[in-house]
Amino acid sequence: MNSHAPNMRPIIRQLDESAANRIAAGEVVERPASAVKELVENALDAGARRIGIAISKGGKGLIRVSDDGCGMTAEDLPLALSRHATSKIDGSDLLDIRSFGFRGEALPSLGAVGRLTISSRAQGFDGAQIGVVGGRITPVKPAAGNRGTVVELRDLFFATPARLKFLRTDRAETQAVAEVIRRLAMAEPYVGFTLTDEDEGRTLFRADAEQGELFDALQTRLTRIMGREFIDNALPIDATRDGITLTGFAALPTYSRGAAVAQHLFVNGRPVRDKLLTGALRAGYMDVLASGRHPAAVLFVTCDPHMVDVNVHPAKAEVRFREPDIARGLVVSALRHALAGAGHRSSTTVATAALSVARPEPEAVPRAYQADYRSAPRPSTQAIAASLAFQAPGFAETPTARVEPETVVEPDAPLGAARAQLHENWIIAQTADGIVIVDQHAAHERLVYERLKAQAEAKGIASQALLIPEIVELSDADAQQILSIADELAALGLVIEPFGGGAIAVREVPAMIARINAPALIRDILDDLAEQGASDRLRSRVDAVLSSMACHGSVRSGRRMSGDEMNALLREMERTPKSGQCNHGRPTWIELKLSDIERLFGR
Repeated sequence: MNSHAPNMRPIIRQLDESAANRIAAGEVVERPASAVKELVENALDAGARRIGIAISKGGKGLIRVSDDGCGMTAEDLPLALSRHATSKIDGSDLLDIRSFGFRGEALPSLGAVGRLTISSRAQGFDGAQIGVVGGRITPVKPAAGNRGTVVELRDLFFATPARLKFLRTDRAETQAVAEVIRRLAMAEPYVGFTLTDEDEGRTLFRADAEQGELFDALQTRLTRIMGREFIDNALPIDATRDGITLTGFAALPTYSRGAAVAQHLFVNGRPVRDKLLTGALRAGYMDVLASGRHPAAVLFVTCDPHMVDVNVHPAKAEVRFREPDIARGLVVSALRHALAGAGHRSSTTVATAALSVARPEPEAVPRAYQADYRSAPRPSTQAIAASLAFQAPGFAETPTARVEPETVVEPDAPLGAARAQLHENWIIAQTADGIVIVDQHAAHERLVYERLKAQAEAKGIASQALLIPEIVELSDADAQQILSIADELAALGLVIEPFGGGAIAVREVPAMIARINAPALIRDILDDLAEQGASDRLRSRVDAVLSSMACHGSVRSGRRMSGDEMNALLREMERTPKSGQCNHGRPTWIELKLSDIERLFGR
């Protein structure tokens, strides 16, 4: 920090417009992808139905955005380059924002750090062009062109070369630009987008305008962007609560990712990275995902503009809801309801992975039976002995598979009829067009777990009074915050009450949790409240105990099951919510179609 001598008084100066614009650009334009976002959002606000984006050197050399929107007149162009000049709002109500842009900062900020040219023509007017280089505006001149606007930005950050040092490689910046376009294209299925790389002369992304009803158009657009696998393994979401609507698609738990790269959240069509919504998404998938896995979802929150403030972040990447509890509760409940309704469904990618393991190697690689036997490694003595034993009559060991007599089941039973048990752990069932392999322990563990959760919810979580209440010292603000959710904690068996000043007394704890560090738990819950506005920490602790009880109380691996027992397990899986994955997020069953099996054998 700057320091001043005691006898020197710092002088307040009015910065010139060029310096002010460069400072604003530092907030709005972090990298080329930020500039692309601002320009494409301007095109969407202009009512464009086709938007073309061309870049060079990852956007550092060139960004050109062309649209067929309403365009601007020659009189509009100088005003468009003035700070806080906008056609989106009139300034009377800063909460009634129904457009992407509203501050009037993007174009003057870009003109302050690059070489900016704007060519535009409105319907019934002649075309015009204006330029700005390093903050200096050139006169307006006539220009030819169709209705719409072409914005060309060259040599980004040439006026602030220190910023160039913080940019990444051309490839990384190109990927960031493509991700911005993909996210905007998700929210606007009726608009066509094209992204091209002028250096390589190729199209990086293309999505033509979709047709049909909004939900169908959205599904088609997401298929183009997220892939067919996502849509095939996603659940439609459509829920409303107190004026807030949630729509979109959320993937099955078994279609999870190793990072949160497939989570796309939108508020009134605006892409956001909001902690409240991200936490709600994570809470909706609680107890169905394996550790370290992340859900995939594309969710759209729609509400009256007065219910959400979008002017709380320089890049408008975060929002603030007037009723955050309602928004979070809607996301959590809608996701849990959809996952419960999915029943025994499991991701098709699980079967695909299983088939890829068994699939023969490409023809270019010699098969084992085609290889020269002289170059093959010789088997060990033990392997030869085992091979000879299997050739003996009756084999050498008792087989660990049993075939059950055919059992009559409903012809449309999704999980089919049990036909065999392998190694006392895997149930083989026959369906109308394939086979199902079930992990008996994982499947029964989920069934018992859901049963225990239902019983706990019906009867409540039993609490155990402490002989000596545990006193937790907190700040006054933290004490008030934790006491505001005392009723919710009591429903989970944790009873707290004020103890004077900033202290609280923990009177009772959940009986099922053997050892609990109450002060640490209270502080963790407070951290969750500060970061997400809510906490599922105690619920997850209770669920973890129920999960452990279910694990120990379920059918163990190695237990032989009769045909009736196996079929009873299959039928209960079909009736039980979330039975497609165990308590730890692993799949409980996979299905192999006859056509896939036939391909494995070259038929």
